[in-house]
Amino acid sequence: MEIIATAESYEQAKALLDNGADRLYVGGHPFGLRLPESLDLEQIGQITKLAHQREKKVTVACNALMHNEQIKKLTPYLSKLAELDVDTLSIGDPGAIFVLKELGFPLQFIYDGGTLATSAEQLAFWAGQGACGAVAARELTLKELITMQKMLKQPIEVQVYGPTCIHQSGRPLLTNYFNYTGGTAQAEKASELYLRDPKNENSQYPIVEDEEGTHIFSTEDLSLMGQLKLMVENGLDTWKLDGVLCHGNQFVQIVALFDEARRSIEAGTFIAESFCNRLAKIQPEQRPLGTGFYLKSPEDVH
Repeated sequence: MEIIATAESYEQAKALLDNGADRLYVGGHPFGLRLPESLDLEQIGQITKLAHQREKKVTVACNALMHNEQIKKLTPYLSKLAELDVDTLSIGDPGAIFVLKELGFPLQFIYDGGTLATSAEQLAFWAGQGACGAVAARELTLKELITMQKMLKQPIEVQVYGPTCIHQSGRPLLTNYFNYTGGTAQAEKASELYLRDPKNENSQYPIVEDEEGTHIFSTEDLSLMGQLKLMVENGLDTWKLDGVLCHGNQFVQIVALFDEARRSIEAGTFIAESFCNRLAKIQPEQRPLGTGFYLKSPEDVH
């Protein structure tokens, strides 16, 4: 069982490694999307060195859909990441994968095609192109994921905690809105801004604007704490925890709880209800927990 956790700083990275994370997920503008903080190459290098000292790993996000300007900047960025000896890239743009292969750098990549990664055949295709793993689309059900993993040799990464992005635009929608309305609010105050479903006054969809555009997240955070044992029994043992909306020590505590759950599964003492209750106590109050599409029937989703 591998626990992957996003890291927003060197200090948080250290705490995450101390509390059970096996792999840190970092990155920055203009190649990584929806990260808790955009880190520069120097920061990524420091975190990579720290992780390797502890025999842990680092994945760098290169999961943007890239335009010509980004592709031109990609070669020197990949060259520096190779020098820093990062372990893997998370990448989904075929053009970016082509550049990576053409350069011949000793960098492995995990295929992250977002909503496109929905079949074992597609993931097998990218494995044939050199991918050492894949990130599953968030819209898949556990039933589908279990079937896919049994058909593949490479691990499928499954998000077990954190928000789901339900819309992305490359445009600065918040800035445009405030410019149009003449409001004084600042678009960068992402954690304070929400959309609301007019049919559900209690709904809160976080809307975040950054250098890559505008992102709208689910009103709930995913949690598969109650399904971890079932996942392990069916080969889904690569778990991603996303702290893009949960920062600092609070996220570290959540990662530590999933690590404890992992050790409990290994020891045969895992009680799902107990761990779910403990997670609910440290979860941010404004973010209810849910299971997204995972527990639905595939027929109800498609």
